[in-house]
Amino acid sequence: MKRLIFLLWLIATPLYAVEPDEVLPDPGLEARARSLSQELRCLVCRNESIDESNAEVARDLRLLVRERIMEGDADDEVLAFVVHRYGEYVLLNPRADGANLVLWAAGPVMLLIALALGLGYVRRRSQASVTGFRALSDEEKRRLEEILKE
Repeated sequence: MKRLIFLLWLIATPLYAVEPDEVLPDPGLEARARSLSQELRCLVCRNESIDESNAEVARDLRLLVRERIMEGDADDEVLAFVVHRYGEYVLLNPRADGANLVLWAAGPVMLLIALALGLGYVRRRSQASVTGFRALSDEEKRRLEEILKE
């Protein structure tokens, strides 16, 4: 049973799309390329890294990353080159600066605004006086007691 579960677990793990002809001969450089490939989004697939995607564009990006690494670029330089060429969308985890800062801050700011509005509403409701109601007359109280007894 344990073997079956292990085999099913192996089958369920994500397979990487890196093809054998893309692999760099130096294991250190290949590890860097794999690390960078996991940070870059496939331009065709939704929310999938180029390391996992089988799309032709993802293959081209993987080759581009490996080419830049072979030319001696640092990781930051490779990412900067790809971002300059394809835009911020290519990053799976966009940077929190510039125009993206508005997008990063929009969620928490909207949550704070909603909480403030909700608290203000609850506070106003609890402080509101009950107007327009009058006490029951003696006859109404008697009638109510009769109804409740039945």
